[in-house]
Amino acid sequence: MRAKKRIVIVGGGTAGWMAAAALSSMLPRQEFSIDLVESEQIGIIGVGEATLPHLRHFNETIGVDETEFLKATSATLKLGIEFVNWGDVGERYIHPFGDFGRTIQGAKFHQVWRKLNPDASAGDIGKYSLPVRMCEAGKFDFPESDYRAITSTYGYAYQFDATRYAPFLRKIAEGRGVRRTEGIVNAVNQASENGDIVSIELDNGALLTGDYFIDCTGFRGVLIDQTLKAGYEDWSHWLPCDRAVAVPSAATSPILPYTRATAHEAGWQWRIPLQHRMGNGHVYSSSFIDDDKAEAILRANIEGELKAEPRVLRFRTGRRKQFWSRNCVSVGLASGFLEPLESTSIHLTQLAITNFIELLPVSADMSRERDEYNAIMAREFERVRDFLILHYHVTRRHDSAFWNHVRTMEIPTTLQEKIDLFSARGRVARYQQGLFLEPSWLAVYLGQGLIPAQPDGSASQLDDAELAARLAALDSEIGSAVSRMPHHDNKLAALVQAGRAAQ
Repeated sequence: MRAKKRIVIVGGGTAGWMAAAALSSMLPRQEFSIDLVESEQIGIIGVGEATLPHLRHFNETIGVDETEFLKATSATLKLGIEFVNWGDVGERYIHPFGDFGRTIQGAKFHQVWRKLNPDASAGDIGKYSLPVRMCEAGKFDFPESDYRAITSTYGYAYQFDATRYAPFLRKIAEGRGVRRTEGIVNAVNQASENGDIVSIELDNGALLTGDYFIDCTGFRGVLIDQTLKAGYEDWSHWLPCDRAVAVPSAATSPILPYTRATAHEAGWQWRIPLQHRMGNGHVYSSSFIDDDKAEAILRANIEGELKAEPRVLRFRTGRRKQFWSRNCVSVGLASGFLEPLESTSIHLTQLAITNFIELLPVSADMSRERDEYNAIMAREFERVRDFLILHYHVTRRHDSAFWNHVRTMEIPTTLQEKIDLFSARGRVARYQQGLFLEPSWLAVYLGQGLIPAQPDGSASQLDDAELAARLAALDSEIGSAVSRMPHHDNKLAALVQAGRAAQ
């Protein structure tokens, strides 16, 4: 019989236990053994997580029951992100997990909206998005499967306590054969002939050997950086925020089904509602504001009593030059960091894990699979990077040095081309694969005041009166659908109670 391939995960937290749960669920146990090393002495970054709808698929794939997950992680349901003060001070819009309107006589809805909106008479395009209206009303219900129904035009995600997700996944992973070892890495041993990692030595004297190593040690990058010197591509010249001060506060009512990102003078503040508390943080650039002032701004804009002392996190935006080096794959913060503005951290972790699994088993030298993996991850990081830069760059704010800088800075050509394309005729650049698709780009472009010079030809010949009637009917249809839905608080309470009753 062939010997099992040995996978060693170094580091726990969300990234480590997501990797362990996925690997133990999706790889044949007779072919792979999985070990995870972590230390209770080393804390995790987790301050409360807002996610994207892709996490639902991850949970389903590893066999997680949704109601059990909601209960265990104090999760709430999420339909989008509200952005306050981004286009200009006093403005707000919602980036929904769903569509804007419907195609009308072959013309995309936003082109029709633009045709009727030369002087803003058609109002906010969010009016024609069901998840936006659900957010505004504080409502939630599950989407329908019938694609013809307006109630099928959205998805949803979660907001949960990151300190509870890892223990939840640990139970799943250990139940499927993952072995956990307590300890801190003292030494990393490499093969002399090719530099592959052969084993790790722990502070308690334990020695773990492996064929593949997964680095989930966060910003420290114990394997990928300190040992393999995989390099780091710094993007702080485009995304200058490099710190965050975070603190939980008492839960407030009602619990809203969306995350809020409020722009301040040198960064922005997150507000993540959980069942038992509120997650708060102020992401900022230390080049434009000091730590004391950043904390003061956060404290002045928090709802509810503080439940802990604020703590400052430091980071450097960018990515590994090689996500997979030798026989080591970096996952989570060890692979790079893109600030949490669009809740992408867990998605990039999920993407790293699933792409690694899809490429197993690898050939003896791993070079073909490694090159493919690095190309995929580089492309995904760069596309998310561009989408984040868009929020800062497409703004009319000129009230502080920070906003003057990001509004006028040179941006990647990949993003400038997308902005130019949309500015002219409202066309959204398309690509075969990628996290943020057309509705997401539309939400930020239009929400922050970037209106195309004119609609494209698909809408130019359509009758304005007929189009206006179609939009009025859609507005009424969405309003009727929202009116029938339960409030998010009530829906969530029923789901959690159902989960308790089933136990």
